Amino acid sequence: MAATLPHNAVSSAPLIDGHGRRISYLRLSVTDRCDLRCRYCMAEDMTFLPKSAVLSIEEMGEIAERFVARGIRRIRLTGGEPLVRRGIDTLAMRLGAMIGHGLDELTLTTNAMRLAEHAPMLAAAGVRRVNISIDTLDPAAFRHITRVGDLDVALRGVAAAREAGLAVKINMVALAGLNEDQLLPVLDYCAANGCDLTLIETMPLGEVEGDRSDHYIPLHQFIAPLREARAIYPVDRRTGGPARYFAVEDSPVTLGLITPLSDNFCTTCNRIRLTVEGRVYMCLGQDDHVDLRAALRERGDVDGLIDRALAGKPRAHDFHIEGKSKPAVARHMSATGG
Repeated sequence: MAATLPHNAVSSAPLIDGHGRRISYLRLSVTDRCDLRCRYCMAEDMTFLPKSAVLSIEEMGEIAERFVARGIRRIRLTGGEPLVRRGIDTLAMRLGAMIGHGLDELTLTTNAMRLAEHAPMLAAAGVRRVNISIDTLDPAAFRHITRVGDLDVALRGVAAAREAGLAVKINMVALAGLNEDQLLPVLDYCAANGCDLTLIETMPLGEVEGDRSDHYIPLHQFIAPLREARAIYPVDRRTGGPARYFAVEDSPVTLGLITPLSDNFCTTCNRIRLTVEGRVYMCLGQDDHVDLRAALRERGDVDGLIDRALAGKPRAHDFHIEGKSKPAVARHMSATGG
């Protein structure tokens, strides 16, 4: 019979779920707050968590270290918008210190509204690449999609990240009727500015104003104009996430496609998500979770809860996006960390 660890001990048991998948990638949400209100992501009038409900920066660092001890090799800082979280610099430095000591990579996803200010800090912490959400290069459309965003501020963030030596990937959510004409312009912008590009299908998470199905478009349809103009070729590239990658004829840009609806990728899932509340969600599209916050604060069996989460990780999500259908889960993407 295996010995029971003391409640404050850190396990080194590998993270393997009930379907035999090894979990090596932690998406760590540092806040549910955001300085934008993107229409496909959240409601215009959001209610955010009170300070008492969220993990402290110190607690996030401790949990992350536990995950690295158990085989997490990549950590992505997410939100909401991670750069609005006070103390993000302290957390980035703490996690970055683990690179080469169990952790291979620390990355971040951002809307770039505050990136110009934070890019040098991220580079100093050990971050080497960031994902930046930009769905259109049309300033009016950008303002419409984000409700409050300024495209020029985002583009200055891209430039600052490149100047700081960070590799940049632009994330573009495909939105029928809103940015279908923007794929080629965004691709050319990426080529001119040393960025890669990943396209993402909109996902049914959380109630938003309007019906997401009005703007859902499968990526094979969204990229049809690109295929008419240029050849694309699959390439063998892995970054730890769900994207499939392609080379584009006459372009230096690597194109990624993330297709949770039209081409499910769950069989190779290697991810686990920790929310700012301390909840571990086994799947972005499921509500099952375990709550580490109380166990951490009361010096309870944190690793035992992680093991329970792994055992309950589902084989696949259950996303559907038909007209007038309810979201797959009630929580917004910003509450889970993507």
